[in-house]
Amino acid sequence: MMEKILLAGFGGQGVMFIGKIITYAGMLDGREVCWIPSYGPEMRGGTANCSVIVSDEEIHSPVIESADFGIVLNQPSYDKFLLRIKPGGVLVVNSSIISTEQKRDDIEIIALPAGDIANGIGNPSLANMVCLGALLPKMNLTHIKSIEKAIDSVVGKKKPELYELNMAAVKKGLER
Repeated sequence: MMEKILLAGFGGQGVMFIGKIITYAGMLDGREVCWIPSYGPEMRGGTANCSVIVSDEEIHSPVIESADFGIVLNQPSYDKFLLRIKPGGVLVVNSSIISTEQKRDDIEIIALPAGDIANGIGNPSLANMVCLGALLPKMNLTHIKSIEKAIDSVVGKKKPELYELNMAAVKKGLER
């Protein structure tokens, strides 16, 4: 089984961080993984996206033509990546700042006010992690326990308070 995930938003919204966490979680589970970042002309404020592949078999190509799953954090990303989700796939949308007037009937769109939820937690930059939490139940190769371990490995030792904030955001997304 192979799961292909597209993640996109403005630079500074934590798109690359979500990708790294999913990739690291897959590695901790002994899966084959691939993470490819793509930055716009600016790191902060420009567009950023990354593709992640998590697989229990060898990955022959890192290129994702169409994805099983996606998370988009801004309107330009929604407009660009909506058509790149496979029929039957799932797209998580930060509806705090994205209009989902353009729809597709052949995918599941999970529109949640991730920015508002993150503000409620006390940190607006956690919208990415809220969206990750909303996507997790749909995925087969990545699970909450692996995500917890990955977040702990990436930020927990350096900044334990960030571990708690990130996990609170993921759990809010899981409640969706």
